[in-house]
Amino acid sequence: MPVRIHPTAEVADSARIGEGSSVWHHCQVRPDVTLGENCILGKGVYVDAGVRIGNNVKIQNYVSVYHGVTVEDGVFIGPHVCFTNDLRPRAVNPDMSLKGADDWTVSETLIAAGASLGANSTIRCGVRIGRWAMVGSGSVITRDVPDHGLVFGNPARLRGFVCACGEKLNFARESAVAAEMLCPACGATTDIPLDVYRQVKP
Repeated sequence: MPVRIHPTAEVADSARIGEGSSVWHHCQVRPDVTLGENCILGKGVYVDAGVRIGNNVKIQNYVSVYHGVTVEDGVFIGPHVCFTNDLRPRAVNPDMSLKGADDWTVSETLIAAGASLGANSTIRCGVRIGRWAMVGSGSVITRDVPDHGLVFGNPARLRGFVCACGEKLNFARESAVAAEMLCPACGATTDIPLDVYRQVKP
């Protein structure tokens, strides 16, 4: 399938856009970006220089994906999700000179395959959001989220676990090393390490 780039979008010549991907109204894709196949960038999405985005990713309207963020395959990023990349942001140095490219340190963030980030969630830099995890709308992520973790709140807390299909998992049984979780929708089972399972907040 061909790449579709809306006439109002600005895509750098050095950006690599995979087959079947769509870059919609007023997007900006900066140099050396890698965007995989069959991706959708909604209206007003900004992708910073050097960012890598996997295949089959959906990024909804007005998301800014800053340098230092990596997005793996099959991720959903809801509208107005806010990424960051500097743990100690300042506009100026102590002498009040304007900070330049060498005056700060990028803190990297990983959004693992299949994860979903709800609308208006804020992702503090330096965290990993695990495979198939789900972040509730409006949440503030300040720490790593485990695979299949369901988190929400400000700050976000682990509240349960979700299936790859998106349904909340139910506890089935416990072994010496894992809690076996059952999906009431599709019937799939998922093993969650016991030390992770016991972190759930009521």
